[in-house]
Amino acid sequence: MPHPPVKYINPFTDYGFKRLFGEEPNKDLLLDFLNELLKEEQGKICSINYIKNEQVGSLELDRRAIFDLYCENEAGEKFIVELQKSKQKFFKDRALYYSTFPIRDQAPKNEWNYQLTAVYLVAILDFVFDDDKNDPDKYRYNIKLTDTETCKVFYDKLTFIYLEIPKFTKTIEQLETRFDKWLYILRHLPEIQDIPEPLQEEVFTKLFETAAIAKFTREQLRVYEDSLKYYRDLKNSMDTAREEGREEGREEGREEGREDGREEGREEGILMGIKTTARSLLAQGIDDAVILQATGLTPEQLAQLKQER
Repeated sequence: MPHPPVKYINPFTDYGFKRLFGEEPNKDLLLDFLNELLKEEQGKICSINYIKNEQVGSLELDRRAIFDLYCENEAGEKFIVELQKSKQKFFKDRALYYSTFPIRDQAPKNEWNYQLTAVYLVAILDFVFDDDKNDPDKYRYNIKLTDTETCKVFYDKLTFIYLEIPKFTKTIEQLETRFDKWLYILRHLPEIQDIPEPLQEEVFTKLFETAAIAKFTREQLRVYEDSLKYYRDLKNSMDTAREEGREEGREEGREEGREDGREEGREEGILMGIKTTARSLLAQGIDDAVILQATGLTPEQLAQLKQER
């Protein structure tokens, strides 16, 4: 039987995510999500304001740091909410780099005692970290600066939260908290046809109304479909590259017949697959900055691929 038409947007597309969480009329959706995410350590956030998300720094590289969402609460605490659609070689490094902007922005022009307000970086991931893929129950990371001996928090004003959405496997019957419901919606929104009874809360009613594709204007639908195509192309390209890389690495390792040969072959195969992905994205006219972010290639490696075309 043919699948029924999709009723609701994919929140992992750029357009879908911004429509749900990045527009002023829907600010209450983001506020509810952050309150459910942080209520155990943060207390209730009463209000948030969006901040212009292009951070102008002293270096040309700084000027390319654009966050998916950047906002602050009534206490001046900063929140970066990032959506990551596919694995990136240095994603944790990029997250740390991004966190430096709301820290530096707090420095006034005159004298200052260095007191900071808290900074939170929330990363919603459409993939699983390689180093914990064998731990299916671990889908949330709460990272702070801690003492390695006592494991006690040394500094509590810098927090990284990573949510591995593919690992959230609860069924609708197993949802216990409102945060569970948020994660369920993030993972399953495009699959939902009839809104389940556990999701018929006021905040989610508004979310479903906002996400309903049937209510889009013609221009909104065009922009969303372009965003969805890019999401699918990028995800398929990266998945294909990794599979090809793993296979080429295994084959090279078998030919070498020893452990160091297998590892070397595997790494070389993965790099070849990533380069194949980069060539495909270049052929689609994808911006260089996006390709570098998605593949983890260096600017020099990408420039070399462009010369080879």
